[in-house]
Amino acid sequence: MKRVWLVAAENDVLPRGKVGGVGDVVRDLPLALAGIDLDVSVITPSYGMFHALPEATFQRELNVEFAGETQVAEIYRVALGDSAVKQFVIEHPLLSPHGPGRIYVSDEPGKPFAIDSAKFAFFNAAVAAWVNDSKTPPDVLHLNDWHTGLIPALREFGDPAAPLRQVRIAFTVHNLAYQGVRPFEGDPSSLEAWFPGMNAHWQQLQDPRYPDCVNFMAVAIRLADSINTVSPSYALEVLRPSDPATGFSGGEGLEAELNEAHFEGRLFGILNGCMYPKDLPREPSWGEMLKLIGKQAPIMIADKPAKDWLEKYKGKRPKNLILSIGRVVEQKVPLFLEPVPGFGSALEAILDAAGPESLFIMLGNGQEALEERFAAIARSNDNFLYLRGYVDALSGPLYAAADLFLMPSSFEPCGISQMLAMRVGQPCVVHAVGGLKDTVEHGVTGFVFAGETPADQAENFVSCVHEALAVKQNKPARWKKICATAALRRFSWEVAALNYQQKLYQHE
Repeated sequence: MKRVWLVAAENDVLPRGKVGGVGDVVRDLPLALAGIDLDVSVITPSYGMFHALPEATFQRELNVEFAGETQVAEIYRVALGDSAVKQFVIEHPLLSPHGPGRIYVSDEPGKPFAIDSAKFAFFNAAVAAWVNDSKTPPDVLHLNDWHTGLIPALREFGDPAAPLRQVRIAFTVHNLAYQGVRPFEGDPSSLEAWFPGMNAHWQQLQDPRYPDCVNFMAVAIRLADSINTVSPSYALEVLRPSDPATGFSGGEGLEAELNEAHFEGRLFGILNGCMYPKDLPREPSWGEMLKLIGKQAPIMIADKPAKDWLEKYKGKRPKNLILSIGRVVEQKVPLFLEPVPGFGSALEAILDAAGPESLFIMLGNGQEALEERFAAIARSNDNFLYLRGYVDALSGPLYAAADLFLMPSSFEPCGISQMLAMRVGQPCVVHAVGGLKDTVEHGVTGFVFAGETPADQAENFVSCVHEALAVKQNKPARWKKICATAALRRFSWEVAALNYQQKLYQHE
């Protein structure tokens, strides 16, 4: 049985082990891989917390050469999730430099990625040391995003006799917007500081824009045996240069490396899956929905007295309940805030089109400046409620209750929110990019818009929402069919797992 070690910064099997979509993938994909007779282990940093879980048991110590010293790390196995997948964490103080529980941290001005890069460089060194010191090393290391990007360099430039040299490396690009760029030398957070004396070919490690810097993501793309993005469309988009003027996000400076991988037959697009449990959240009554919101209201309702809001909406359910759930970051929300003719933003045009009998609820947090923009719009529009934060207990019922889901991401490597909405029969309005383009079919399972510039995209976004609401209002039979078709559409982790096995783990 082929042994696969899946290595990542996040894992939603572990409590508080998820920040973004990587955590979802690392939770669900390994189980599907185990279902096709692969021996799967998942490895993440402990961050000073996961090793302390009641379900964690100490396995062994591990000597790790890092920063000119021999560091002693600890390996723990955590008995959570399905027993078919083994969950491991690596513990060391260098993996929690700002205290326990911080997966990612903010850096001081002028030193992007400094703290996290040093942390993940050590994690990479620990994984490499574990492979070399294992009685049963993996056949495949499946690495995820830039946080694991130096492991291929440690294989390439390490001891030729080391077991790591014999391991196949697959690398998944989840989001090219984050690459992990640090100096080669002259800084405590630099390649020279982490791995002094590394006999490397610097051109294989350097950032194409900053030749005096190492780029974790670029290293992995150049040196991994196989690479994938998390949707077929994103695999094509990344071959083109990004163009801020048109709002297009492509290779983000790494398009040359990605084109080379494509030419060599190493680059694939594999769509992420979605789980389809039998016990999906039922649609709550409007009274139940208000009670759920009310429990979180004091801390989540942005700039609107919770008591007043709940009082206003305690009666009849809104005619149209519109929903958006996701991180409030530059990738996800700019089109909401893009001006359109006659309105300060596309969001305000949508609220005007929806009318006072409708309600738009947005759930999510992220960049403070963007949060404040949405809070300001909420203050001026009674039919817009911005819930600043995220709780699972609220998101599931909201998906089940809403009529229409909006996801106008500027780019989207795959996306999971649209799949979660579709599985409960909720049509989505999405931007025709990446995984959104691959999962939503216009007029069949939802509504899709495009545009040559951000201004065009915003106008078409508003028009698309108009179209969706008009179909719901005037063509109920067609709307019912779209809802039913969306609910029946399946994006299977089992299919994804077979693609990983055939294309990444054994492709020649």
